[in-house]
Amino acid sequence: MSNHQGQSLPGESSSGRVARIALDAMGGDNAPGVNIDGVILALQTLTGVDVVLVGDEPLLRAELFKRDYSHPCVSIRHASESIGMEESPSVALRKKRDSSIHVGITMVRDGEADAFVSAGNTGAVMAVAAVILRTLEGIDRAAIAIPLPTITGHTVLLDAGANTLCKAFHLYQFGIMGSIYAEYALGDKRPKVGLLSIGEEDTKGNDITREAFEMLTQSSLNFIGNVEAKLLYRGVADVVVCDGFTGNIALKISESVAEMIGSFLKQLFRTNWRTRLGYLLLKPYLDTMKKRIDHAEVGGAPLLGINGAVFISHGSSCPRGIKSALTAARRFIAEDVNGHIKESLAQNRHILNPKKLAGEEKPGILERVKRGIGISGAAQSEEP
Repeated sequence: MSNHQGQSLPGESSSGRVARIALDAMGGDNAPGVNIDGVILALQTLTGVDVVLVGDEPLLRAELFKRDYSHPCVSIRHASESIGMEESPSVALRKKRDSSIHVGITMVRDGEADAFVSAGNTGAVMAVAAVILRTLEGIDRAAIAIPLPTITGHTVLLDAGANTLCKAFHLYQFGIMGSIYAEYALGDKRPKVGLLSIGEEDTKGNDITREAFEMLTQSSLNFIGNVEAKLLYRGVADVVVCDGFTGNIALKISESVAEMIGSFLKQLFRTNWRTRLGYLLLKPYLDTMKKRIDHAEVGGAPLLGINGAVFISHGSSCPRGIKSALTAARRFIAEDVNGHIKESLAQNRHILNPKKLAGEEKPGILERVKRGIGISGAAQSEEP
Protein backbone atom coordinates (compact mmCIF):
# COMPACT_ATOMS: atom_id res chain seq x y z
CA MET A 1 0.00 0.00 0.00
CA SER A 2 1.36 3.38 -0.93
CA ASN A 3 2.36 5.93 1.66
CA HIS A 4 -0.45 8.39 2.36
CA GLN A 5 0.89 11.92 2.85
CA GLY A 6 -1.06 13.64 5.62
CA GLN A 7 -1.14 17.16 7.02
CA SER A 8 1.25 18.32 9.70
CA LEU A 9 -0.30 18.63 13.13
CA PRO A 10 0.20 21.36 15.74
CA GLY A 11 3.33 20.71 17.74
CA GLU A 12 5.31 19.11 14.93
CA SER A 13 8.85 20.29 14.62
CA SER A 14 9.48 22.96 12.01
CA SER A 15 12.85 21.33 11.40
CA GLY A 16 11.09 18.31 9.97
CA ARG A 17 12.67 15.96 12.52
CA VAL A 18 11.04 12.55 12.47
CA ALA A 19 9.97 11.18 15.86
CA ARG A 20 10.30 7.45 16.44
CA ILE A 21 7.58 5.95 18.64
CA ALA A 22 7.73 2.40 20.01
CA LEU A 23 4.23 0.95 20.32
CA ASP A 24 3.50 -2.01 22.58
CA ALA A 25 1.72 -4.05 19.91
CA MET A 26 0.93 -6.83 22.40
CA GLY A 27 -0.69 -4.54 25.00
CA GLY A 28 -4.42 -4.17 25.57
CA ASP A 29 -7.58 -6.26 25.59
CA ASN A 30 -7.73 -6.63 21.81
CA ALA A 31 -4.05 -6.79 20.89
CA PRO A 32 -2.40 -6.93 18.48
CA GLY A 33 -5.10 -6.23 15.89
CA VAL A 34 -6.45 -3.02 17.43
CA ASN A 35 -2.93 -1.59 17.78
CA ILE A 36 -2.09 -2.23 14.16
CA ASP A 37 -5.41 -0.75 13.05
CA GLY A 38 -4.63 2.29 15.19
CA VAL A 39 -1.27 2.75 13.47
CA ILE A 40 -2.90 2.46 10.05
CA LEU A 41 -5.46 5.07 11.05
CA ALA A 42 -2.82 7.39 12.53
CA LEU A 43 -0.56 7.35 9.50
CA GLN A 44 -3.39 8.51 7.27
CA THR A 45 -2.98 11.99 8.77
CA LEU A 46 0.03 12.02 11.09
CA THR A 47 3.35 13.00 9.55
CA GLY A 48 6.85 13.28 10.93
CA VAL A 49 6.67 9.99 12.80
CA ASP A 50 7.98 6.44 12.48
CA VAL A 51 6.19 3.70 14.42
CA VAL A 52 7.97 0.60 15.69
CA LEU A 53 5.60 -2.27 16.49
CA VAL A 54 7.11 -4.10 19.47
CA GLY A 55 5.99 -7.69 19.91
CA ASP A 56 5.85 -11.18 18.42
CA GLU A 57 7.28 -10.55 14.94
CA PRO A 58 5.71 -13.55 13.12
CA LEU A 59 2.30 -12.70 14.57
CA LEU A 60 2.62 -9.01 13.72
CA ARG A 61 3.73 -9.76 10.17
CA ALA A 62 0.75 -12.07 9.78
CA GLU A 63 -1.59 -9.32 10.99
CA LEU A 64 -0.08 -6.82 8.56
CA PHE A 65 -0.34 -9.36 5.72
CA LYS A 66 -3.99 -10.00 6.62
CA ARG A 67 -4.62 -6.29 6.16
CA ASP A 68 -2.46 -6.10 3.02
CA TYR A 69 -0.65 -3.21 4.64
CA SER A 70 2.90 -1.97 4.39
CA HIS A 71 4.29 1.47 5.06
CA PRO A 72 7.84 2.85 4.99
CA CYS A 73 7.25 4.45 8.42
CA VAL A 74 6.27 1.16 10.10
CA SER A 75 8.79 -1.41 11.33
CA ILE A 76 8.83 -4.30 13.80
CA ARG A 77 11.04 -5.01 16.83
CA HIS A 78 10.69 -8.59 18.02
CA ALA A 79 9.84 -9.27 21.65
CA SER A 80 9.32 -12.92 22.53
CA GLU A 81 7.21 -12.29 25.65
CA SER A 82 4.19 -10.23 26.67
CA ILE A 83 2.75 -9.12 30.03
CA GLY A 84 -0.85 -10.06 30.74
CA MET A 85 -3.25 -7.45 32.08
CA GLU A 86 -3.51 -9.27 35.44
CA GLU A 87 0.16 -10.15 35.89
CA SER A 88 2.22 -8.62 38.67
CA PRO A 89 4.51 -5.73 37.61
CA SER A 90 7.40 -7.57 39.27
CA VAL A 91 7.01 -10.26 36.61
CA ALA A 92 7.77 -7.70 33.92
CA LEU A 93 10.87 -6.60 35.82
CA ARG A 94 12.38 -9.86 36.94
CA LYS A 95 11.07 -12.72 34.83
CA LYS A 96 10.03 -11.30 31.46
CA ARG A 97 12.97 -9.21 30.33
CA ASP A 98 12.03 -9.77 26.69
CA SER A 99 8.45 -8.57 27.05
CA SER A 100 7.12 -5.96 24.64
CA ILE A 101 6.93 -3.47 27.53
CA HIS A 102 10.52 -4.07 28.63
CA VAL A 103 11.90 -4.00 25.08
CA GLY A 104 9.99 -0.85 24.11
CA ILE A 105 11.02 1.15 27.18
CA THR A 106 14.63 -0.02 26.77
CA MET A 107 14.51 1.39 23.24
CA VAL A 108 13.67 4.80 24.71
CA ARG A 109 16.54 4.55 27.19
CA ASP A 110 19.00 3.60 24.46
CA GLY A 111 17.89 6.37 22.11
CA GLU A 112 16.34 3.96 19.60
CA ALA A 113 12.91 5.48 20.20
CA ASP A 114 11.72 8.90 21.34
CA ALA A 115 8.59 7.65 23.09
CA PHE A 116 6.79 4.49 24.20
CA VAL A 117 3.03 3.93 24.03
CA SER A 118 1.18 1.01 25.62
CA ALA A 119 -2.42 -0.02 26.25
CA GLY A 120 -1.13 -2.92 28.31
CA ASN A 121 -0.58 -3.56 32.02
CA THR A 122 -0.41 -0.10 33.63
CA GLY A 123 1.45 -1.26 36.74
CA ALA A 124 4.06 -3.04 34.61
CA VAL A 125 4.60 0.03 32.40
CA MET A 126 5.05 2.21 35.49
CA ALA A 127 7.44 -0.17 37.20
CA VAL A 128 9.63 -0.85 34.15
CA ALA A 129 9.74 2.85 33.22
CA ALA A 130 10.76 3.82 36.77
CA VAL A 131 13.59 1.29 36.86
CA ILE A 132 14.91 1.64 33.30
CA LEU A 133 14.33 5.34 32.63
CA ARG A 134 14.24 6.67 36.21
CA THR A 135 12.77 10.08 36.98
CA LEU A 136 13.85 13.50 35.77
CA GLU A 137 16.42 15.24 37.93
CA GLY A 138 14.54 17.13 40.62
CA ILE A 139 11.42 14.94 40.40
CA ASP A 140 10.78 12.42 43.19
CA ARG A 141 7.66 10.69 41.89
CA ALA A 142 6.21 10.12 38.44
CA ALA A 143 2.48 10.82 38.03
CA ILE A 144 -0.22 9.75 35.62
CA ALA A 145 -1.87 12.79 34.02
CA ILE A 146 -5.42 12.28 32.70
CA PRO A 147 -7.04 14.99 30.55
CA LEU A 148 -10.72 15.09 31.54
CA PRO A 149 -13.51 16.76 29.52
CA THR A 150 -15.15 19.78 31.14
CA ILE A 151 -17.85 22.32 30.29
CA THR A 152 -15.20 24.71 29.00
CA GLY A 153 -12.74 22.25 27.43
CA HIS A 154 -10.54 19.97 29.52
CA THR A 155 -8.78 19.63 32.86
CA VAL A 156 -5.61 17.64 33.52
CA LEU A 157 -5.99 15.51 36.66
CA LEU A 158 -2.82 14.21 38.30
CA ASP A 159 -1.92 11.97 39.93
CA ALA A 160 -4.52 9.52 38.62
CA GLY A 161 -3.07 6.41 40.25
CA ALA A 162 0.72 6.13 40.33
CA ASN A 163 1.21 7.07 44.00
CA THR A 164 -1.32 6.23 46.70
CA LEU A 165 0.60 8.04 49.43
CA CYS A 166 2.10 11.45 48.76
CA LYS A 167 3.87 14.19 50.65
CA ALA A 168 3.17 17.88 50.10
CA PHE A 169 6.36 18.22 48.04
CA HIS A 170 5.10 15.57 45.61
CA LEU A 171 1.84 17.46 45.08
CA TYR A 172 3.85 20.61 44.41
CA GLN A 173 5.91 18.75 41.80
CA PHE A 174 2.73 17.37 40.24
CA GLY A 175 1.56 20.96 39.89
CA ILE A 176 4.69 21.91 37.96
CA MET A 177 4.50 18.87 35.68
CA GLY A 178 0.78 19.23 35.05
CA SER A 179 1.09 22.94 34.28
CA ILE A 180 3.86 22.36 31.75
CA TYR A 181 1.97 19.50 30.09
CA ALA A 182 -1.22 21.57 29.83
CA GLU A 183 0.68 24.52 28.37
CA TYR A 184 2.92 22.83 25.84
CA ALA A 185 1.10 19.60 24.95
CA LEU A 186 -2.50 20.78 25.21
CA GLY A 187 -2.10 24.43 24.25
CA ASP A 188 -3.36 26.12 27.44
CA LYS A 189 -1.75 29.53 27.89
CA ARG A 190 -0.60 30.04 31.48
CA PRO A 191 -2.80 27.21 32.77
CA LYS A 192 -4.69 27.66 36.03
CA VAL A 193 -3.57 25.10 38.64
CA GLY A 194 -5.88 23.99 41.45
CA LEU A 195 -5.41 21.69 44.44
CA LEU A 196 -8.19 19.13 44.98
CA SER A 197 -9.54 19.54 48.50
CA ILE A 198 -12.71 19.36 50.61
CA GLY A 199 -13.32 23.10 50.47
CA GLU A 200 -12.26 26.20 48.56
CA GLU A 201 -11.03 28.07 51.64
CA ASP A 202 -7.26 28.27 52.15
CA THR A 203 -7.50 26.49 55.50
CA LYS A 204 -9.48 23.48 54.25
CA GLY A 205 -7.87 20.06 53.76
CA ASN A 206 -5.48 17.88 55.72
CA ASP A 207 -1.92 18.67 56.82
CA ILE A 208 -0.47 17.50 53.50
CA THR A 209 -2.77 19.53 51.26
CA ARG A 210 -2.38 22.64 53.44
CA GLU A 211 1.42 22.36 53.20
CA ALA A 212 1.18 21.77 49.45
CA PHE A 213 -1.07 24.84 49.23
CA GLU A 214 1.71 26.98 50.71
CA MET A 215 4.32 25.56 48.32
CA LEU A 216 2.13 26.09 45.26
CA THR A 217 1.34 29.63 46.42
CA GLN A 218 5.07 30.43 46.57
CA SER A 219 5.74 28.97 43.11
CA SER A 220 5.68 30.71 39.73
CA LEU A 221 2.63 28.68 38.71
CA ASN A 222 -0.75 30.27 38.05
CA PHE A 223 -2.11 28.70 41.25
CA ILE A 224 -5.77 29.52 41.95
CA GLY A 225 -6.10 27.69 45.28
CA ASN A 226 -8.23 24.79 46.44
CA VAL A 227 -10.77 23.19 44.10
CA GLU A 228 -13.69 21.15 45.39
CA ALA A 229 -14.58 17.92 43.59
CA LYS A 230 -17.93 19.37 42.49
CA LEU A 231 -16.02 21.95 40.44
CA LEU A 232 -13.80 19.42 38.66
CA TYR A 233 -15.91 19.24 35.49
CA ARG A 234 -16.85 22.92 35.44
CA GLY A 235 -13.45 23.84 34.06
CA VAL A 236 -12.46 26.29 36.80
CA ALA A 237 -8.88 24.95 36.62
CA ASP A 238 -6.80 23.66 33.71
CA VAL A 239 -4.83 21.40 36.05
CA VAL A 240 -6.08 19.74 39.25
CA VAL A 241 -3.51 18.20 41.61
CA CYS A 242 -4.11 15.37 44.09
CA ASP A 243 -2.53 12.15 45.36
CA GLY A 244 -2.94 9.01 43.26
CA PHE A 245 -5.36 7.35 45.69
CA THR A 246 -7.80 10.26 45.55
CA GLY A 247 -7.29 10.80 41.82
CA ASN A 248 -7.91 7.20 40.88
CA ILE A 249 -11.11 7.08 42.93
CA ALA A 250 -12.30 10.35 41.36
CA LEU A 251 -11.57 8.95 37.91
CA LYS A 252 -13.37 5.64 38.51
CA ILE A 253 -16.41 7.35 40.04
CA SER A 254 -16.57 9.64 37.02
CA GLU A 255 -16.48 6.67 34.65
CA SER A 256 -19.23 4.97 36.64
CA VAL A 257 -21.48 8.06 36.57
CA ALA A 258 -20.96 8.43 32.81
CA GLU A 259 -21.89 4.77 32.33
CA MET A 260 -25.02 5.20 34.45
CA ILE A 261 -26.15 8.28 32.50
CA GLY A 262 -25.57 6.44 29.24
CA SER A 263 -27.68 3.52 30.47
CA PHE A 264 -30.49 5.87 31.57
CA LEU A 265 -30.53 7.58 28.17
CA LYS A 266 -30.72 4.23 26.36
CA GLN A 267 -33.68 3.18 28.51
CA LEU A 268 -35.38 6.54 27.94
CA PHE A 269 -35.04 6.49 24.16
CA ARG A 270 -36.40 2.93 23.96
CA THR A 271 -39.56 3.70 25.95
CA ASN A 272 -41.99 4.21 23.03
CA TRP A 273 -42.20 5.47 19.46
CA ARG A 274 -42.10 9.11 20.57
CA THR A 275 -38.83 8.69 22.43
CA ARG A 276 -37.39 6.71 19.48
CA LEU A 277 -38.33 9.58 17.18
CA GLY A 278 -36.77 12.01 19.66
CA TYR A 279 -33.55 9.99 19.54
CA LEU A 280 -33.40 10.22 15.75
CA LEU A 281 -33.85 13.99 15.94
CA LEU A 282 -31.24 14.39 18.68
CA LYS A 283 -28.71 11.83 17.39
CA PRO A 284 -26.31 14.33 15.72
CA TYR A 285 -26.12 16.36 18.95
CA LEU A 286 -25.75 13.24 21.10
CA ASP A 287 -22.91 12.08 18.86
CA THR A 288 -21.17 15.42 19.36
CA MET A 289 -21.53 15.14 23.12
CA LYS A 290 -20.28 11.53 23.08
CA LYS A 291 -17.19 12.60 21.14
CA ARG A 292 -16.39 15.27 23.75
CA ILE A 293 -16.39 12.79 26.62
CA ASP A 294 -14.95 9.76 24.79
CA HIS A 295 -11.57 8.68 26.22
CA ALA A 296 -10.56 7.61 22.71
CA GLU A 297 -10.31 11.29 21.79
CA VAL A 298 -7.49 11.64 24.32
CA GLY A 299 -6.08 8.17 23.77
CA GLY A 300 -3.18 8.17 26.18
CA ALA A 301 -2.14 9.56 29.55
CA PRO A 302 1.50 10.58 29.94
CA LEU A 303 3.53 9.24 32.84
CA LEU A 304 4.94 12.64 33.76
CA GLY A 305 8.25 12.91 35.58
CA ILE A 306 9.89 9.96 33.83
CA ASN A 307 13.16 10.67 32.01
CA GLY A 308 11.58 9.88 28.66
CA ALA A 309 8.17 10.00 26.98
CA VAL A 310 5.86 7.21 28.16
CA PHE A 311 2.13 7.12 27.42
CA ILE A 312 -0.41 4.75 28.97
CA SER A 313 -3.59 4.05 27.00
CA HIS A 314 -6.86 2.51 28.17
CA GLY A 315 -6.80 -1.29 28.07
CA SER A 316 -9.93 -1.36 25.93
CA SER A 317 -8.61 1.22 23.47
CA CYS A 318 -10.08 1.21 19.97
CA PRO A 319 -8.01 2.10 16.88
CA ARG A 320 -9.02 5.76 17.31
CA GLY A 321 -7.66 5.67 20.87
CA ILE A 322 -4.31 4.30 19.67
CA LYS A 323 -4.19 6.99 17.00
CA SER A 324 -4.83 9.67 19.63
CA ALA A 325 -2.10 8.26 21.88
CA LEU A 326 0.44 8.29 19.04
CA THR A 327 -0.55 11.86 18.20
CA ALA A 328 -0.19 12.93 21.84
CA ALA A 329 3.22 11.27 22.09
CA ARG A 330 4.35 13.01 18.89
CA ARG A 331 3.40 16.41 20.27
CA PHE A 332 5.02 15.65 23.66
CA ILE A 333 8.30 15.03 21.84
CA ALA A 334 8.02 17.99 19.47
CA GLU A 335 7.25 20.44 22.28
CA ASP A 336 10.06 19.07 24.50
CA VAL A 337 7.75 18.82 27.52
CA ASN A 338 10.44 17.26 29.72
CA GLY A 339 12.85 20.08 28.90
CA HIS A 340 10.26 22.65 29.97
CA ILE A 341 9.59 20.73 33.20
CA LYS A 342 13.30 20.98 34.03
CA GLU A 343 13.24 24.72 33.32
CA SER A 344 10.23 25.21 35.61
CA LEU A 345 11.88 23.21 38.39
CA ALA A 346 14.98 25.41 38.10
CA GLN A 347 12.82 28.54 38.19
CA ASN A 348 11.21 27.32 41.42
CA ARG A 349 14.33 25.93 43.06
CA HIS A 350 13.79 28.25 46.05
CA ILE A 351 11.04 25.86 47.19
CA LEU A 352 12.91 23.11 49.00
CA ASN A 353 11.86 19.78 50.47
CA PRO A 354 13.16 19.85 54.05
CA LYS A 355 11.99 16.30 54.81
CA LYS A 356 13.92 14.91 51.86
CA LEU A 357 17.02 16.86 52.86
CA ALA A 358 16.68 15.40 56.36
CA GLY A 359 16.49 11.86 54.94
CA GLU A 360 12.90 11.27 56.01
CA GLU A 361 11.43 10.84 52.53
CA LYS A 362 9.68 7.51 51.94
CA PRO A 363 10.65 5.48 48.87
CA GLY A 364 9.11 6.12 45.46
CA ILE A 365 8.42 3.59 42.70
CA LEU A 366 12.09 2.93 41.91
CA GLU A 367 13.18 2.29 45.50
CA ARG A 368 10.07 0.21 46.17
CA VAL A 369 10.85 -2.06 43.22
CA LYS A 370 14.46 -2.44 44.37
CA ARG A 371 13.27 -3.45 47.84
CA GLY A 372 10.72 -5.88 46.47
CA ILE A 373 7.67 -3.88 47.57
CA GLY A 374 5.00 -4.59 44.98
CA ILE A 375 3.05 -2.21 42.77
CA SER A 376 -0.50 -3.40 42.24
CA GLY A 377 -2.61 -2.43 39.25
CA ALA A 378 -2.43 1.28 38.45
CA ALA A 379 -1.26 2.40 41.85
CA GLN A 380 1.51 1.88 44.37
CA SER A 381 0.60 -0.25 47.32
CA GLU A 382 0.70 1.44 50.70
CA GLU A 383 3.96 1.99 52.48
CA PRO A 384 4.67 -0.46 55.30
